[in-house]
Amino acid sequence: MNSLLNKNLFFVKEHVAMFKAANSFDIYDGETQNIILQCREENLGFFTKMLRFTDYKRMTPLEIDIRTTQGEKILTVKRGVSLFLSSVEVLDEKGMVIGKFEQKFFSIGGKFEVRDASDRPLCMLKGKWTSWDFQFVSSDNQVFASVNKKWAGFGKEFFTSADNYVLQISPDVPENHPLRMLIMAAVMCIDLVLKE
Repeated sequence: MNSLLNKNLFFVKEHVAMFKAANSFDIYDGETQNIILQCREENLGFFTKMLRFTDYKRMTPLEIDIRTTQGEKILTVKRGVSLFLSSVEVLDEKGMVIGKFEQKFFSIGGKFEVRDASDRPLCMLKGKWTSWDFQFVSSDNQVFASVNKKWAGFGKEFFTSADNYVLQISPDVPENHPLRMLIMAAVMCIDLVLKE
């Protein structure tokens, strides 16, 4: 696992453009405010691009790579065509599945079950329907991480667009733990699956 994922505070900033089919984000270190990761959806097919401009956008497949600024791949977030509920795979830098997210039916605000490579549940990603606040919560209600648009520090002025948010991982999540990779990948799921 890349050591950049051992940080606990990240800013995620979406690239905004008119007539944009592919998704792209920059991820900043919350302490230094430097770009440390880049997320790009590079391999879109022709029909997927066309459908991204229609009401069927939420059903289109996605494959987004998370890389260092030097181009080293650390994660891939992948989903096939989605008719009702999304099932998203997370792959490591070698293309091995490290976990997945299963969208839950009838969840107000959005909910994913986060599972490891052996399909065992790790935690739930839960959202509030009234706001853009999400938490990664264990079965005993321990909060592993949160994602929101509220930031009272340096990023308050810099990150003002509706497409920017903050990921805060609890120091209780051990360094180099696979859950850190899944949490980072899940942030893409929030934006691409639940909030598009």
